[in-house]
Amino acid sequence: MIERSLVLIKPDGVQRALLGKIISRFEDVGLKIIGMKMMQIDEAFAKKHYFDVAQRRGEAVLQRMLKVLTEGPVVAMVLEGLHAPEIVRKMVGATEPRTAAPGTIRGDFAMHSFEHTDREQRGVKNTVHASGNAQEAEIEIALWFKKNELYNYKNVHEAHTF
Repeated sequence: MIERSLVLIKPDGVQRALLGKIISRFEDVGLKIIGMKMMQIDEAFAKKHYFDVAQRRGEAVLQRMLKVLTEGPVVAMVLEGLHAPEIVRKMVGATEPRTAAPGTIRGDFAMHSFEHTDREQRGVKNTVHASGNAQEAEIEIALWFKKNELYNYKNVHEAHTF
């Protein structure tokens, strides 16, 4: 099943010059980038992205997440491929970097813990965001990208997959 997923390389990933390393991981497994851009977003846009966080996790957590997402440029990309949201989530790893498995993006490139950031009253810098499922991906992609910013093309992996 060909699906799409939104991935954001958050400001901490951009600032640490991890773009190439992160992008190549997705391309290496056969996911295709069909849209990509760098943006500096404001708090109003970040609130649209995190539309349900306050209800699920509380206003204090939302404010910390907004600060993390708006502190510098973000690279947004849409990945397409077989079971893209599921594959991307496995590659990204657990939301809390401390518990993310080695070999995942967060396990390899992030080092925060919920305990530490809660004590410091800061947001977790976990390098990337990835859509949780196909339905979430549709909503997020529509927020971050216009239809004319997504491209349809064949790549070499498709010759081996289909």
